[in-house]
Amino acid sequence: MHARAAQPFVCVCTLQASIMPQAPIFIASLLPLRAAAHPVTGQQDAFRAFHRDLDFVRKFMKPLLIGELAPEEPSQDHGKNSQITEDFQALRKTAEDMNLFESNHLFFLLLLAHIIVMESIAWFTIFYFGNGWVPTVITAFVLATSQAQAGWLQHDYGHLSVFKKSTWNHVVHKFIIGHLKGASANWWNHRHFQHHAKPNIFHKDPDVNMLHVFVLGEWQPVEYGKKKLKYLPYNHQHEYFFLIGPPLLIPLYFQYQIIMTMIVRKDWVDLAWAISYYARFFITYIPFYGVLGAIIFLNFIRFLESHWFVWVTQMNHIVMEIDREPYRDWFSSQLAATCNVEQSFFNDWFSGHLNFQIEHHLFPTMPRHNFHKVAPLVKSLCAKYGIEYQEKPLLRALQDIIRSLKKSGELWLDAYLHK
Repeated sequence: MHARAAQPFVCVCTLQASIMPQAPIFIASLLPLRAAAHPVTGQQDAFRAFHRDLDFVRKFMKPLLIGELAPEEPSQDHGKNSQITEDFQALRKTAEDMNLFESNHLFFLLLLAHIIVMESIAWFTIFYFGNGWVPTVITAFVLATSQAQAGWLQHDYGHLSVFKKSTWNHVVHKFIIGHLKGASANWWNHRHFQHHAKPNIFHKDPDVNMLHVFVLGEWQPVEYGKKKLKYLPYNHQHEYFFLIGPPLLIPLYFQYQIIMTMIVRKDWVDLAWAISYYARFFITYIPFYGVLGAIIFLNFIRFLESHWFVWVTQMNHIVMEIDREPYRDWFSSQLAATCNVEQSFFNDWFSGHLNFQIEHHLFPTMPRHNFHKVAPLVKSLCAKYGIEYQEKPLLRALQDIIRSLKKSGELWLDAYLHK
């Protein structure tokens, strides 16, 4: 190890909130420390993507710069295209000059207002029409819609894309994800920033950790097949996906994981916010349904929301490249793992503007209402370097989820039987 040379690496997995209270908890693993020490030069795209205040980040990261690899030492950056990096930084500068990182606070206020309106309509429906099957089902769909929209809104604040001050984003984030949804901001941050740092990378992106329930992409099913791993009949995963994917993710897996994470990590602030949600819900609906009925009602709402959440979040990623770490530049790695869905008023609202998944992954702190403005610049850069910019209709995007699962299942079966 020499004091000077190319690019040093360090595995910086989790910086606890107690150390960096106004920065995202997760900092990408295996990022060059030069980027941390000098976040306006070199390979700093990930840091610029996650943080609004780079000077604040530099204060914490600069002491970690302990040296640089000698030129003869192997580097994980040898395959990265420096010209794409320079052009992407120029693109970002153009977006900054166009004020595309400035948020419209009225836009986000109206989003919050329409969530609160739906919550009010749900209560009024039961109060006025009673707790029969028809008003109950209608109310459940209204509340599932408000929960889905609250999920997209907390995502905006979690990414620091609304206010200039990180603290304000964090406070509102805890209110929305905690009081309106009964979940944990710290749990979400820890999980979601890993996904953004290394999307669709096995062992680094928790969103592709399927706990042996599904095999994804082209590499994993072949590896499972060669090793004769058969936890489930993966050649039928495109069929059992409908039974254990959308129906169970939120009401079973996420609900349990969130509560246990808050307790195990002694995250009492997030737990208090979550308790405030449950208290509000049960105080509101126990008078109509009783304790057991209110619990069943809550889980039915989450059952409905889970379908919405899974289909929207998977249509942008599961159909794309899923593999081990290729060590690409930031721009290329995000384009390989994400795709877009065509813009329309409904698609924007339905997906919380995650139909612009490419732009969101390139610029996580950009307010979602500006994604359509930066999209032409991104398309132009993709065209310059021959990088595919995938955009498709909503129905096809949803169908592609099943097609990709079926293809991966067939790869597994072939490897299992013949390799």
